[in-house]
Amino acid sequence: MPLQTTACEPWPVDLCCDAEGVEEETLARWQRVATQILWRLSGRRIGVCEVTVRPCRQACLESAPISFQAGVGTGPWVPYIGTDGAWRNASVCGCRPRGCSCSELCEVKLQGPVHDVVRVNVDGQDLLPGMEYRVDAPSLLVRLGGECWPKCQQMAEPEFTEGTFTVVYRLGIEPDDSAVAAVSAMVCHLVKGCGGNGSCGCRANNKITRLQRQGVEMEMPDPTVFYSSGLTGIPEVDLWLMTVNPGRLSRPSRVHSVDYQRPRKTTWP
Repeated sequence: MPLQTTACEPWPVDLCCDAEGVEEETLARWQRVATQILWRLSGRRIGVCEVTVRPCRQACLESAPISFQAGVGTGPWVPYIGTDGAWRNASVCGCRPRGCSCSELCEVKLQGPVHDVVRVNVDGQDLLPGMEYRVDAPSLLVRLGGECWPKCQQMAEPEFTEGTFTVVYRLGIEPDDSAVAAVSAMVCHLVKGCGGNGSCGCRANNKITRLQRQGVEMEMPDPTVFYSSGLTGIPEVDLWLMTVNPGRLSRPSRVHSVDYQRPRKTTWP
C-alpha cells in the first residue's frame, strides 16, 4: 500500500454556523484542515481517492505449483506434481476458496476497497461496465463476455494506447452523513476562532482551566487530555470519532501476501 499522508480531497460540509462574511478561500482552507485532522484521527480510512493503475492479470491456477497436467483426470479436478514430488488434485471449480465457478474467472486484484470504476481501457478502447467487466467485493475486477484480461502489456507505452491495459477507479469509503456532520462542526469551530472574531477555535486560550469573575466561577477541561485520547473536545466530532474508530486505530489494518502482484502506478510526471 503506497504511503498516504493526507486525505485526497476535502470532505463535503453542511455548515450549521453563520459563516457570513468569511471569504470562500478562507472557508475552503479550513475545510481542508478539518478534513485532514479527522481523516487522521479516524484511522486514515474515510474518503475516496482516484487512482490510475496498470494491473497484472490474475488467472486461475497460475500461482499454483508447476507440472499441471491440464485435461488429465475427470470432473473438476486436475492432478499435479507438487514441489515435494507428491501428486495432488487441484480443483478448477472456483480454484480459490472465494466461491465455486464452473468456468475460469479472469480477474485482476486492485488495491481496495473499490468505491467505483471510472474507466477501464484495453488497447486504447474503453470497455462497457456491466457488459464487459464488473467488480466483485472488495477489489476484484472481473472480465465478462467470454474475454480475458491481457496477460501482459507494453509498460513503456503511455496509458490508453495500443498494447496497454489501464484502470481508473476510486478507492476508499465515501463520507456518510455522520462524517459530514462531524467535519462541518469542526470547520465551524475553526472558522469562529481563525476566520472570524470569536474566542473559540484556534484563538482560544488553552492555558486557562479556571475562571472567576463577578461571583461566577467556570472550570474548563484541559484540552491536552482530549488530544492525548485522540479526541478534539468538540462534542459532535468526538461522538463521531468514538463510533467510527472506537479502537483508536492510527491507520487501516493490512495483510501482506508474497504472491500478490501489485498493479503498476505511475507517480511522476
